[in-house]
Order: sequence, then C-alpha cells, then structure tokens
Amino acid sequence: MTVLPDDGLSLAAEFPDATHEQWQRLVEGVLRKSGKDVSGEAAEDALSTKLEDGLTTRPLYTAPRTPETPHDTGFPGFAPFVRGGRPAGTSASGWDVRQRHLGTDPARVNEAVLADLENGVTSLWLSLGRNGLPVESLGRALDGVYLDLAPVSLDAGGAYAAAARALFALYAERGVAPGAARAVLGADPLGHEARTGEESDLAPAVALAQEAAAHWPGVRALSVDALPYHEAGGSAAEELGLSLATGVAYLRALDGAGLGVEAALGQLEFRYAATADQFLTIAKFRAARRLWARVAEACGAPQAGAQRQHAVTSPVMMTRRDPWVNMLRTTVACMAAGVGGADAVTVLPFDHELGLPDAFARRIARNTSSILLEESHLARVIDPAGGSYYVERLTDELAEAAWEFFQTVEKAGGLPAALRSGLVADRLAATWAQRSARLAKRREPVTGVSEFPLLTEQLPERESAPEAPSGGLPRVRRDEAYEALRARSDAHLAATGARPRIFLAALGTAAAHTARATFASNLFQAGGIQPVHDPVSVDAATAAGAYAASGADGMAVLCSSDALYEEQAEAVAAALRSAGATTVFLAGRPGTAAGAVDEYVYAGCDAVAVLSSVLDRMGVAP
Repeated sequence: MTVLPDDGLSLAAEFPDATHEQWQRLVEGVLRKSGKDVSGEAAEDALSTKLEDGLTTRPLYTAPRTPETPHDTGFPGFAPFVRGGRPAGTSASGWDVRQRHLGTDPARVNEAVLADLENGVTSLWLSLGRNGLPVESLGRALDGVYLDLAPVSLDAGGAYAAAARALFALYAERGVAPGAARAVLGADPLGHEARTGEESDLAPAVALAQEAAAHWPGVRALSVDALPYHEAGGSAAEELGLSLATGVAYLRALDGAGLGVEAALGQLEFRYAATADQFLTIAKFRAARRLWARVAEACGAPQAGAQRQHAVTSPVMMTRRDPWVNMLRTTVACMAAGVGGADAVTVLPFDHELGLPDAFARRIARNTSSILLEESHLARVIDPAGGSYYVERLTDELAEAAWEFFQTVEKAGGLPAALRSGLVADRLAATWAQRSARLAKRREPVTGVSEFPLLTEQLPERESAPEAPSGGLPRVRRDEAYEALRARSDAHLAATGARPRIFLAALGTAAAHTARATFASNLFQAGGIQPVHDPVSVDAATAAGAYAASGADGMAVLCSSDALYEEQAEAVAAALRSAGATTVFLAGRPGTAAGAVDEYVYAGCDAVAVLSSVLDRMGVAP
C-alpha cells in the first residue's frame, strides 16, 4: 500500500497548471457535440448570458488576464465602502429586520406591529397619509411600542412633514430623549414626484433635515427611494444611477441651506430592490456603496460616504398566481441583500400582490430573515462574496454602467428636469419593453406563471390593500401579460363553467412525445387554456374521435418527434380537421411538416402573442 507523504493538503502539487486556453479547447469539444462549431473566445461567448445594461455573464471567471489594476475594494468601514459601510458590517447583530405595514386601521396595525416586534422584527416601516394610516392615528398604531428600542421608518408620500411632526410629538409625549430616538422620516419629494407626477418642492424636506441634524442625532430625514424606478421597469444600473441623481439633488439643496457636507450625508438613507437574481443583487448593493463613496469624495468628505442601505424584496418579481413560490423568491432576495451588505432588509409577504397580508404571511416574511441570520449564519462573515472574481467584476461593470447613466441625467439638468422632460420615463419604458419581450418569449421564465402553471389552484383571499400612489411612472410586474390572459380564462370559466380547451395530439410512444407534450401543455396553461391529453397517444385512425370527445374549442396541437411528424403529421392533422379542428399547431421547429399544419409553437416563440390570438379565436372575451 502506498503511504502518502504528510505534507499538508498539497493534493494538486503534482499536477501541471491548466491554462485558460486548454479549458476553452475542452469547451469547444463539448459544443461541437451539440452542433456548434466554434472555437476560442467564440466558444466562451456561446456559453455567456446577456444581461441588461449591456452586461454579460461569462461562464468562467479567473484572475484578470491583463495587467490592468482592479478597483481597490478597501476594508469594511473605509472608503470606498464596497465591502461594507461599517467596520463590523452586520456581523455583530445581523441586519435590521424591517417589516412593512400598509393597513389603514390603527388598531389592526398595532396588533400586527406588536406581533412582529415580539417575534424577531427589529424595526417598523409604516405607510401613512393618503395611502396608509391617517397621520393623526400614528400614536394608536404604536401603542405599547418602546420607541427608544424599536426604530421607525415612515413612508407618508407628500405628507412626510406632518408625519414627522406626529412622530416627534410622540417621542416627546412618551419621554423618549432626542439622543435615544432612531427613525427615518421618509421625506422623499423627488420619489413622490416620480410616483405621482406632482412637481416636488425640496424646501420642507430640507427644513426637516436641518431640524433632525440639529436636535435628533439618531434620525435621518431623507429617503432616497429607488423603488419607483425599479417598479417602472428600470434595470439595476438605471436604479442605481437614478438613486445617485436623487441623492445629489438632495445634497445640493442641503448644502444651499447651509448644512455641512458630512451632516447632509448623514441625513440620507437609500432604498433599493433586492431580486431573486442572487449575484446581480449582491453586486448592486456593493456597487451602490462604491458609487455613493465617489459622490462623497467629490464633495470633499470621503470618510462620510458610507451609504445607509435599506433593501426591499422586489415587488416586480412577485406574482399573483401560485403566490407560495414568492416565498422562495424572497428568500433568495433576502439572502442576496444580506450578503451584499444591506443594513436593513424588508421581506415582502408572499401574498403582497393579493392585498393586505395575513398573520401567516407576515410570520413567514419575518422568519425568512430569522432563519438566514440565526440558522444559516449569513451575517457572521462581512462581505462573504468579496474576492469572488465574478462578483468583483460584476460590481465594477454595474457601477460603471450606473455612473454613465447618472452622468446622462446630470447633463439633462439633474433628476427634477429629467423627470419632467420625460427622459427618465422614456428610458425606463424602453428597458421594460425589452424585458417584456423576453418574458413574452419565456426567455425569462416565471415559475408558476409562464412555466409550470397550475390551473386548478385556489388563490387565498385577502382584504384589499390601500391604493398605491399613481399618476407618475407606471408600476409594472413580471407576470402582468400572463395575468391578463389568465383573467380572461377565469372569466370564461365563471361564465361557461369550463376553461377554454386545446387538444394535445401526441403521436407515438411516450419517449417520442413527452418532451414536446410537456412543453405545449405548459405553454397553453400559461394562458389559462386547459390542455386535453386523452388518450395518451393518437394516430390517424383515432385522432378524430379523440378530438371530438375532448371538448376542445377548435384547436389541436401535434406533439412528437421530428421523425414521427414526417410519417404521421399530415394524416393526423387531416383527421383532426375532419372532426372540427379549425387550427392545428405543431410543437417543434417552424417548417416541420410544412403544409400539414397551420401554426407552430416552439422555444422562443412569442407565447403571449400566440396565447392571446388563440383565446381570441376561441371566442374568449378580452
């Protein structure tokens, strides 16, 4: 028996170093087997993924192959703050678990608030004013809350000054010393303008910041909320760029009012969306800190540029159908925000898009952070993704794209001018149009909606949430096109007692038709169309009878292998038409069995357009 030398873990010491070029040659071989004859960089490009903002995710990241020096990421608590705004990050006590409350009944909000604080939530985010609690009921909503222990973040839209006064009065009434108060007053006039289209006046927000800076050391007056841009369809770089433009506009106003740069920087908290794209979210929070540090440096206060960050799991990614899948999305988003160094994280309840969350949904939301902090120990290591070639490269590229867009906005006269000229709306609309095309083609799948939908699900019923602010930038959702199709199907079911149906004509054995039958079934169910797959397989002799018994609404789709299409498609399609089918689809490449079928469904087809057309022809009301 060979005895291994006791020289530590030098297990690869006897192997020669592999090169990037050697790896590329192996990739070439794999791709050649799949029919792609590419070599060198082209082989690597074939495995790359295009992202928004002109970014590309490569299949492999290694140490830089050029002599260019990468950006210095520094250390946590030191400029440029890429690795964290505080020296200890969130390792001491974890991130701030901030729960959102949208209700309008102060007694019910109070009940929910107390339940949250008793079960893991560490701060509160309250909606007040026109779209939430009446400002005068703030005290009732916070009955029993120790305001010197539980920080409060306000979201009052245009009523932010009145809401701040109510909170200050509550501090005085309950004997909370100014030095013990911890709050974010939520003044964000530019964010409110983006939401509502109402032109903003920064003067009241500036006055509030001056008061907070002078008398309330633990209170930040201003929120730089990037969610309006995220919810309007903006990309990660656009979200970052517009947050910089907002922050700079506020700094200019505060400086003009005589507030020092360091004090002005200390009055801002930034709010960003955290999505289920794990690495992009990690990079976004790291890039945001680098970008804001650059702004602080330009203002002459580099060490005061630690950006205070509040992460909110993305409303855009939340779905109305199969809402339980949202628990998985928000878990990944929460993890990514925490790993990315967010100071506070709000996990939206899984039923967020259905209305006001119930107690169970709020419990799952707060427990998401609890599990990640207490069981997965994600906060124990500061910036655990730091040093990853991929994350560092993505952070750099995202920061560069965001800075470029920020400069575009500044050249247009700053954010107020860019909002009023339509520059921001047009840019975000163009980005969303491109993403909508990917969603329609299912290139960006939405589980439970465009992929693996469940037509028999019973959605939980929720009380309606207060109407969200409107009149400015639109609010988009990834599921919106498919939701419209499903709503048509639901209405048809309510009116007729049955969903629209399409007959799946599977040819040959299960091995021949399963893949395409599954594909077609998922595609049509995404539009609320019930596939009928009985019997399991048909041929020219049985297709007509099976179609007649299916109750299909004039549509059938052939599902099988290319070889069986060549043998049977023409005869089976003719049999289906003889039984009343007006349109015969084929699941497969366009041009297959040309002349035998009417239309094709295939990977990358515009599913939304196909499904809308099918519903129209089935007589399903729009």
